[in-house]
Amino acid sequence: MRLSTRRAHSGRVFNVDVDAVRFPDGSEGELEIIRHPGAAAIVPVASDPGGDDPVILLIRQFRHASDGLLWEVPAGTLAPGESPEACARRELLEEAGVTAGRLERMTTIWTTPGFTDERIHLFWAADLTTGKTAHERDEFIEVVPRPLSEVLRGIEEGEIADAKSVAAILYMAGFVLRV
Repeated sequence: MRLSTRRAHSGRVFNVDVDAVRFPDGSEGELEIIRHPGAAAIVPVASDPGGDDPVILLIRQFRHASDGLLWEVPAGTLAPGESPEACARRELLEEAGVTAGRLERMTTIWTTPGFTDERIHLFWAADLTTGKTAHERDEFIEVVPRPLSEVLRGIEEGEIADAKSVAAILYMAGFVLRV
């Protein structure tokens, strides 16, 4: 149970708080926690989702924290008052340059509950229509269509290692497409 909170940092993407807490055994202590407004991530299916080997639009994006390029699904932070579905639609267009005729919620995951309250809402999208990307100044993104079989092999071999992307793709493959 949280007893009190002290803001240690206010940032553009997240804030850092130091919470005084009471643990389940009755003892008390302090924990640092990153406060994040949440996000949405989308697996865009560029071909018939029911086909033999659906094509997924992945993005290859520079990430400073990983010191290089990562394979990811489109994703982004919820704006104040924005619903997860609206965020998913916005990010799909901004990052992948497509709009979805069909957008389905899959699940919601905690990213790293040991130090952040960030939750990512996972969606899959189909019936895509080409639009225009709107990358932010610090986004360096290449959109790459890849067959699901190749994407799954990339996850198995460690080529695709971004957690939200791995979770979203495996969820879609196992529970939506049932491959």
